[in-house]
Amino acid sequence: MATIQDVARAAGVSTATVSRVFSAPELVIETTRQRVMTAQLGYEPNFAAKSLRTLRTEKILVTVPDISNPFFSQVIRGVEEAALAAGYSVLLGDTRHEEAREEQYAAMFRRKEADGLIFLGHRLPEALAEMIAAKGVKTPIVNGCEFRPGLAVSSAHIDNDGAAAEVMEHLYGLGHTRIGVVTGPLASPISSDRLSGVLSAAQRHGRASALRISIGDFSIESGVRQAGELLDEPGRPTAIFCFSDEMAMGALEAIRRRGLVCPRDVSLVGFDDIRFARHLDPQLTTVSQPMEEIGHEVVRLLLDILAGRATTLRNVTLPHELVVRASTAPPAA
Repeated sequence: MATIQDVARAAGVSTATVSRVFSAPELVIETTRQRVMTAQLGYEPNFAAKSLRTLRTEKILVTVPDISNPFFSQVIRGVEEAALAAGYSVLLGDTRHEEAREEQYAAMFRRKEADGLIFLGHRLPEALAEMIAAKGVKTPIVNGCEFRPGLAVSSAHIDNDGAAAEVMEHLYGLGHTRIGVVTGPLASPISSDRLSGVLSAAQRHGRASALRISIGDFSIESGVRQAGELLDEPGRPTAIFCFSDEMAMGALEAIRRRGLVCPRDVSLVGFDDIRFARHLDPQLTTVSQPMEEIGHEVVRLLLDILAGRATTLRNVTLPHELVVRASTAPPAA
């Protein structure tokens, strides 16, 4: 393999110029840059050595609670698009909601195997919390989706409380009074915020006592199970609101297993607007989150920290939209 000296001799330039062509081409005039590229001779720069010299890896570590969840896959797509455009590679870790795995990835970050960390869950390992307490806003750690003030990191997310309240207003507006709700784990900020929105809307309409709430885990299987329990209660709900589209898919199965029809017998609402939502039968009413834009935004927040531009924490609230489709209708008379 050719060395940097070989390329420099063939192009008639210094080794420093060759290095700049590969590391900062915008600093080299076009004619010189073309001469070096023509004389490349199969030379490839040693980025590992560069990392040791600069103490930068040009990598971002992203941890996700459940890589199989279609919602997170879209956020990760946005992260990778923005990271690659800025010259960073992405290391992806699936924590599976396990604290031990979260600690392993935290150790990777502390060993400086990545320049920054984006975590899409709600827990932050103690070692990283201590790092944030010591370095403050200069710590290159950002959260996506599960904003919680106590984390003391910048974040990008939607208004989960407001979005859930909009869903309830939609169902009350259709005439539903018996509404079942399938939440995610209440340890999750997005679940607790959405439940807060549900309760506030129910109280405004004087219907808090008529709510039926079941705690799920965002999975399809949880939707089948929790929605089934709600439907088997006396005076079953005429509408069910699930805190994820996957749980809504499970709820649709539970409705059909009981010989019921959506929305004639039971209206159904999900949350996220994953790509499957519009292909269900009936098409699913849901809250659309800007998943890829969340990914773009957390990278922008992280890059500001890495570049020394961040002076305060930033918690960015991105817009959501209630998308009304065929799975909701007025209750049967």
